[in-house]
Amino acid sequence: METKKKKVVVAYSGGLDTSYNVMYLTRELGYEVYAACADTGGFSPEQLKKNEENAYLLGAKKYVTLDVTREYYEKSLKYMIYGNVLRQGTYPISVSSERIFQALAIARYANEIGADAIAHGSTGAGNDQVRFDMTFLVMAPGVEIITLTRDKALSREEEIEYLRRNGFVADFTKMKYSYNVGIWGTSICGGEILDSRQGLPEDAYLKQVEKHGTEEIRIEFRQGEIAAVNGKEYADKIEAIQAVEAIAAPYGIGRDMHVGDTIIGIKGRVGFEAAAPMLIINAHKFLEKYTLSKWQQYWKDQVANWYGMFLHESQYLEPVMRDIEAMLTSSQRNVNGTVIAQLRPQGFSMVGVDSPDDLVKSKFGEYGEMQKGWTAEDAKGFIKVLSTPLRVYYANHKDELLDD
Repeated sequence: METKKKKVVVAYSGGLDTSYNVMYLTRELGYEVYAACADTGGFSPEQLKKNEENAYLLGAKKYVTLDVTREYYEKSLKYMIYGNVLRQGTYPISVSSERIFQALAIARYANEIGADAIAHGSTGAGNDQVRFDMTFLVMAPGVEIITLTRDKALSREEEIEYLRRNGFVADFTKMKYSYNVGIWGTSICGGEILDSRQGLPEDAYLKQVEKHGTEEIRIEFRQGEIAAVNGKEYADKIEAIQAVEAIAAPYGIGRDMHVGDTIIGIKGRVGFEAAAPMLIINAHKFLEKYTLSKWQQYWKDQVANWYGMFLHESQYLEPVMRDIEAMLTSSQRNVNGTVIAQLRPQGFSMVGVDSPDDLVKSKFGEYGEMQKGWTAEDAKGFIKVLSTPLRVYYANHKDELLDD
């Protein structure tokens, strides 16, 4: 009697490591391989079609594309915009947050087909191994996790040679740079990034500077969510993000370098280009300056920093994340209006805001001009009371007063 083959779901991107996984698990370990490509907005239709063709050539029993782009927006991106989340004030947490939702989709699919194992192509030196493994351990308990590249310490050359020896030839030439592309930006690794003294040259970026001069863009938000771009309404928020990207990316906007601490404890450096994320986050933050109170902005910044850090460090499933999301959602009830920004090559500036909830428009006074909600005597009394703690202290410590 023929032994029933074990099922394994391979988190399949079409790259070298995951291609090796599909073939090796099929040929050498006898698994029934289900190749699943979890798409968070980084694959073109042509790329997905090629992935499917290659998966079957490599020996997969079945290939599926799991489109989680809109789930990714609703369950993560929306809150990152609410919180103006930039890791260490720089990086829009693109790839790191996408990995969580790719892992969630893979785990659900594995449970759906009754898989015995899940495989992914992460190495032992990066963050992704943590994101995939932790999500699988929680979402698919009891399912074996296979990581051939990590466990066998495979080199790129070994994987290429194995594939070629078994009749699969593809363009796996080691490029100077490696890219991860998604709806929330593109990360760039390799090349000059490996040398802390260098930056990336122009040709390292996937999107070149094609527009010159200046241009205004108008981004409308309703309760913190992007609603319209240059007057055009978007019910689909993914389409709205893509519209901003199409306008801003040709200016080379959103390029930067991020240096930070990895989950496993070493320092990491990555280049990125993220026109839409950087423009949307900065426009949203600018609008909040007009529509939120001082303390709303302050406490939002505190919890949003933790939200971004937990996303980066594979803690999306930590229950407190739902509590932070509730707070961020509540804070957006009056974040309504249109932000006008001026675009230019490799940069942008905020011009102004048109909002029904603009707190700058106040009947109490105009900053630096004329007070209407208090008298001159009120102001003098307020300032005198405000100075009381300082006057008390320095009355007893005259020797600490600064010399002229």
